[in-house]
Amino acid sequence: MKLTDLWRSSSSRLLLVYGGLFALWCAALVGVIQWNTTRYLSNVVDIKLDNITGYFRTIDRSRLPEAMAVTQSLDLRDVISYGLFDGAGRLLEGNLARIPPDLPLDEKVHLLRDGVQRVQGHHPRRARAIAVHLTSGELLVLARDTSVVDAVGAIIQRAALWGLPLIVLPGLVGALLLSRQPLRRVRHIETAVQPIMRGDLRQRLPVSPRRDELDLLAGIVNTMLAEIERLMGEVKGVCDNIAHDLRTPLTRLRAQLHALQHETPPADARHALIERTIADADALLDRFRALLRISELEDMHRRAGFDQVDLIATLKHVGEIYAPLAEDRQISFSLETPAAVPGVRGDPHLVFEALSNLVDNAIKFTPPQGKVRVRTTLEAQGPRIDVIDNGPGIRACDRGAVVQRFYRGATAQAEAGQGLGLAIVAAIVRLHSFRLEIGECAGGGAKVSLLCWAAVD
Repeated sequence: MKLTDLWRSSSSRLLLVYGGLFALWCAALVGVIQWNTTRYLSNVVDIKLDNITGYFRTIDRSRLPEAMAVTQSLDLRDVISYGLFDGAGRLLEGNLARIPPDLPLDEKVHLLRDGVQRVQGHHPRRARAIAVHLTSGELLVLARDTSVVDAVGAIIQRAALWGLPLIVLPGLVGALLLSRQPLRRVRHIETAVQPIMRGDLRQRLPVSPRRDELDLLAGIVNTMLAEIERLMGEVKGVCDNIAHDLRTPLTRLRAQLHALQHETPPADARHALIERTIADADALLDRFRALLRISELEDMHRRAGFDQVDLIATLKHVGEIYAPLAEDRQISFSLETPAAVPGVRGDPHLVFEALSNLVDNAIKFTPPQGKVRVRTTLEAQGPRIDVIDNGPGIRACDRGAVVQRFYRGATAQAEAGQGLGLAIVAAIVRLHSFRLEIGECAGGGAKVSLLCWAAVD
């Protein structure tokens, strides 16, 4: 596994980015802690200097050398420097050799970064110092080095220098370890994709039981592959069915045209032959029109024209058209709808076409003295429309295939038709994201249900 592959891994980059941000925030936090600690300790030093100088200013001038000597004797760590200077800057008492040149004489505490000059030599430690004027006209300079403050700052800096690598290194190791498994799974997915690229749409991407982001993506792709496989199967089935179903009428059409070309039948026979030829050509054109209709319905751009559909009005319209047809065939037709049915989002003309095809199929396959019922019920998810007849029904083995183009079950072979009615209904159902259920009613016959709510996988 290459390092470039690890860097391309999103988990590695996220871990590194988060690790870098965390390290920056830790550095900022350490900086704030150090700044506050330094400020606090410096304030403590300043208060001590103020207290000592305040004390020296309150005592009598004759006792000042003694008080300064006592202060020096108590300075066991040698952190205090002091000096009493006359108006000309000459040292009168103390261990300071001269007045620090960078110390303002404003009776305020200041930081001396270069330290102070003592009688015994230069004292290089940084110090905080104050210079005050006494009533006698002399100048008192008091300095205290910041060794404690600097030591605490150094401890914090060392902790930061040790802590940052301990933060960054686990992030790098974690990025390496966490990216190995996703990259390995990507390699497996790449291997599984190779047969798909060669045309084997039966293959699917591997999905682990963890159900993480890669699994969700693989599941989406698998769903897409299943739909592509179904569509490709339908295309192949349509091509096969077209070749099979059109061979007979085209052969008959050719024979009729050949007879017109080479024979001279009587006028009546010639007229009848021409009529049959035109009828066969119309039947072929009807089949192609139905195929184009299904392709048009499968164009999802038609959803842009969806509107609210009044199901009661649509069902009544269907009843007005097909009730006379059922009566002519001596079939009892009934329409059962509740008083109020909520509207659904869709194309009113396509919903009418789907219901018309279902009712037309039911009447076509119901024998005389039979019954066709269109029943609407309200379920928790939405309206349900059942078209029920007591005809021969649809065999369980055919129920998944009758919605395919040109498929005609065993019970439909004796009836005229093209085998495209339920395929058109299925295309309308898919366009609206509805569901179509094909089953059997209790007393025999077919029960085709249109579930007017969004399908949930």
